[in-house]
Amino acid sequence: MIDRPLTQHLRQDGSPVFMTDYRGGGGYEGLRRVLADSSPEDCLQQVKDSRLRGRGGAGFPTGMKWSFVPMGEKAGVGPKYLIANADEMEPGTFKDRIILEQDPHQLIEGMILASYALQANVAYIFLRGEYTVAAERIETAIKECYSAGYLGENIQGSGYSLELHLHRSAGRYICGEETALISALEGKRANPRPKPPFPQVSGLWGRPTIVNNVETLCNITHILTHGAQWYQSLGIGQDSGTKLFGASGNVNNPGCWELPMGTPIREILEQHAGGMREGYTLRGFLPGGGSTDFLTPDHLDLAMDYDVIGKAGSRMGTGTMIILDDRHCPIAMVRNLSHFFAQESCGFCTPCRDGIPWIVQLLDRFESGQATEADLALLEEKARFIGGMGNTHCALAPGAMEPVTSALKYFRDDFERHIHDGRCHYHSDVGGR
Repeated sequence: MIDRPLTQHLRQDGSPVFMTDYRGGGGYEGLRRVLADSSPEDCLQQVKDSRLRGRGGAGFPTGMKWSFVPMGEKAGVGPKYLIANADEMEPGTFKDRIILEQDPHQLIEGMILASYALQANVAYIFLRGEYTVAAERIETAIKECYSAGYLGENIQGSGYSLELHLHRSAGRYICGEETALISALEGKRANPRPKPPFPQVSGLWGRPTIVNNVETLCNITHILTHGAQWYQSLGIGQDSGTKLFGASGNVNNPGCWELPMGTPIREILEQHAGGMREGYTLRGFLPGGGSTDFLTPDHLDLAMDYDVIGKAGSRMGTGTMIILDDRHCPIAMVRNLSHFFAQESCGFCTPCRDGIPWIVQLLDRFESGQATEADLALLEEKARFIGGMGNTHCALAPGAMEPVTSALKYFRDDFERHIHDGRCHYHSDVGGR
């Protein structure tokens, strides 16, 4: 039985796996068996039993999310939709891109199976606009599926039909939020929507809709092919399955690896990422992309799973770590991230639209040596307010403040030294200016 299902088809040279080779490796066998032998209810129960949690960052149980979709007569008249969130714009995150470019059929098979379980007849891949290589390869794979009878009317003689479309986003970070993504897909401004109603009941064009991350949907094929117990056995911690973990920064081997859920952080950084480059010492890291709280070398022996990282005061997020070393300024790093989030705000609510640029201005004062103790107190106060859940319309601003508030917690000496010495002691281009 395979223990690295998500990356089993990937090639060393990064070339894509298309229909012939994908089927040669067992691809679409699971789909044929499920359509012939399993009901949508059976599929949903398998996903629930697998304890799969969403891989987009929030970690919500996938089967539970699906169970909120009305079935049968409760769904009313009209289509139901499945959307793959491929708008991968989280800083430091590149895990979905690997699958999209190198193994697009894995995503498509997972989407067909998920759509069957939900009894959805229309599906979309909402793709980040900059992923041009992925777009070309997904389009090729979709055409292959229609030609082979895996998409369209009466798939494999099962009586089930599905239309799958690729939508190339105009590109905004906020489109990663599922209701903003739905608004954009409808041709509207990408503003998040109030909840309730939740998309599972009233989503795309007012119809029941599920939005799942690319990596989440890729797991569906393997769960329904090999079973929930097998999937649970892949994890070595509290969570099931494997995960695409990554690391970027001054490590010897930056990259992305499929590893069991619960793999210790130390193993990821020291064995797979090859440890710190010569002359650099680990000072901290963002464990799940740019919108997570810093952790420090004291946390290296923690397991990378949702609850453990949460209890440590951060979030596992996308599982792709951004490394801070001792030769780069933590203030410049969070300033750079804050500048990104300020640009990406949809502008709907004041704390996000005006508050994050204010944070950038305060961080600029520290970097230019003009900050005072009053600026430090103001930065702490405003970051806490902007980062407070419920103070903004969606989670963009709270996520943007996580690196800031945790930098104030772990690297306060740097802020104070910038004030007292009137300059930054680091020689770094991390500030992005």
